[in-house]
Amino acid sequence: MPEIKLKNVAKRFGKFVAVDNLNLDIESNAFITLLGPSGCGKTTTLRMIAGLETPTEGQISIDGKVVFDADKGINLPPNKRDVGFLFQNYALWPHMTVYQNIAFGLENLKWDKARIRARADELLKMLRIEQFEKRYPAELSGGQQQRVAIARTLAPGPKVLFMDEPLSNLDAKLRMEMRTELKRLHKDTDSTFVYVTHDQLEAMTLSTRVCIMENGVLQQYAPPLEMYNEPANLFVADFMGNPTMNFIDATAKVSGNKAEVSFGSVHGTFTGNAPIALKSEKCVLGIRPEFVKITDGEGVRATVYSTLPSGMETTVKLDVNGTPVTAVVFGGVDYAVDSQVSFTFGGKVILFDRENGGKNVAEGTMILG
Repeated sequence: MPEIKLKNVAKRFGKFVAVDNLNLDIESNAFITLLGPSGCGKTTTLRMIAGLETPTEGQISIDGKVVFDADKGINLPPNKRDVGFLFQNYALWPHMTVYQNIAFGLENLKWDKARIRARADELLKMLRIEQFEKRYPAELSGGQQQRVAIARTLAPGPKVLFMDEPLSNLDAKLRMEMRTELKRLHKDTDSTFVYVTHDQLEAMTLSTRVCIMENGVLQQYAPPLEMYNEPANLFVADFMGNPTMNFIDATAKVSGNKAEVSFGSVHGTFTGNAPIALKSEKCVLGIRPEFVKITDGEGVRATVYSTLPSGMETTVKLDVNGTPVTAVVFGGVDYAVDSQVSFTFGGKVILFDRENGGKNVAEGTMILG
């Protein structure tokens, strides 16, 4: 299966820069997610790799073959790039049966009938839609239509499968089921998947690596758990995780890898894993809600602002003298609104530099009080 390389790729629409100097190496057999808010350039990037959009600058290669080079005037069409594309709206032919939809592209490729039948049967079985082969799309549920669209896309055996928010039209339960199916499909097909979404949960659960973008600029490219635990900056930290990371405006007096940190009336000692390099004393303290530990009395006092119990866990919003802090408590527990509790920081704390684009400058632990 192919490796995909993007070198200094840019796309401009007049003065608007959709993608800015993007360099990306997508490994063979990877499941890569392009993640970010609407308008960040992720779909444009996908379309440029697939050949549906022409870059303004740069070079793109698939499986060692240059498919686009702005300087050399190379621009292979999509049908010469050996890729498959799965659209958000499935794009099934409504007048064709499931089997006919899967076979249609193979007929255009002049496959013989026996080979088409064998390939269609293989895909019908793989996606567990054998019983629907004589039905029309209108007779299928959204999830079943999605599987037909995947089967049709996989039929010619593309080296790369591109997916642009393919689950956005499904309800929450079905989206979860289809995430499971897509992850299994990636294993079964040994293909390289490139997936576009604005849903960080999809990126976290499906990907081998995530490429997160903002305003056309790559912010971080890393495995999802690494991105969750070691975000490059405030934007990445805020985008990854639900509930989102706590961001607390604070001041820090730094000495080597230690800092005396204050926010409101709360003080603490931060110990970093490396020397701390802040541009000024202004910083942002970042801590995941699961690392805010509610205690029987140890630590800082806070007022319970609200609770959101869900059975497996409870999200607790705390008011710390005007500073909001979110905690996640695992298990079927709850707290009365306006009751008094105490909390400590029981896991990784990150210092972000407010004066330097929100850059992650240190990771470590912090003792409150």
